[in-house]
This record gives sequence, C-alpha cells and structure tokens, in this order.
Amino acid sequence: MSREDRIIAHADIMDMAEYGKSRAETRTKLRPIKKARQVPLGPFCTFYFESYDTMWHQVHEMLFVEKGGEDQIPDELRAYNPMIPQGNELTATVMFEVTDGARRLDILRTLGGVDEKLFLQVAGERIYSTVNEDDIERTTADGKTSSVHFIRFQMNDAQAEAFKDKSVEVMVGCDHENYGHMSAISGAAREELIKDL
Repeated sequence: MSREDRIIAHADIMDMAEYGKSRAETRTKLRPIKKARQVPLGPFCTFYFESYDTMWHQVHEMLFVEKGGEDQIPDELRAYNPMIPQGNELTATVMFEVTDGARRLDILRTLGGVDEKLFLQVAGERIYSTVNEDDIERTTADGKTSSVHFIRFQMNDAQAEAFKDKSVEVMVGCDHENYGHMSAISGAAREELIKDL
C-alpha cells in the first residue's frame, strides 16, 4: 500500500533481525535496478535516480548499520521520504566522485552553485533542478560545493508525457561554467524512470 502512496510508513519497516536474514538477497535483487537508474555525466559526476524501492532499501541499511532501533526510524523516514518521486517528477542523488582527496577538493572548489545548474532536457526543453529541502547549504561561503546533492526535476503534464515517449530525446546536463556536460537517458535507465511518472 505504501509503495502506491509513494511514502515509506513506519509499518513498512522490517524487524532488523528479519532484514538481516534477507539483506544479501535484497541487495542482489536491487543491484540491477539501481545500476539501471545511474546516469553518468561527464568524467566524475553520476545521477543516481531514486524511487520508493531505493529509498526503502536505504532506510533499512541505515537502521541495520547504525542500530538506532525505534528511536532512529522517524529521522530516517524524514530524511528519505522526500526523495521518493511524487507524480510528474524525478529525484536524484547527484555525486561528484573523485577518488583522490586533494584533487576532489580542488575540483569542488571550482563548482560552487552547481546544484542550480543541473537540468533535465526533454524534447529540447530544459527543466532545472530544485534542491531537496534539507536545510543544508551545499555551497560554502568560499565557493566550495558538496560532493553530494539531493535534487528533483518537476515536470508539467506535457513534459512528463514527452518523457514517456521513447521517440523523444531525453538528457541530463549541467551548464556550470566549469562543468558543461550532457548525457542521454536511454535504454534501461529510461525504462526505469518512466515507472516513476
């Protein structure tokens, strides 16, 4: 029921002992779905598009690893429910992944405000991201951005319908002056994301 309502409710949380028994199987089943929902952008940025299932799994992983019990559940639901797409929108965790720490810091210092420059392009029309309301500023006063951003793309009905039409080109992109890249969303990724709309 909660999957159809697009919200993880307290009743959807498994007992952690039971989750532990099925954890490996759950991760194995979810792996190809999560992989299909990844869209690389340029040399070191990846969009990880979220869904009820990815967020359900993330909540359970946090509870399992951190072992906070019942007291932890409300915080995890508050953190991850907003990342479940609601209707004509897509949500994504966007990560700038650079292995070398010093190089990563240098790159992030050049990408201040990048979260305002990420877009979804449907049939040539750009839809810029809005940032998930978590009260955390992702760019510091000195212009360094975070390596992780939580964003959403809100589409109108016509854009959502165009997204579902596989003859229409759909892309993600960034027009930040220091990270100008675009990538097509096609194949398995497109099939997965259509389910969110």
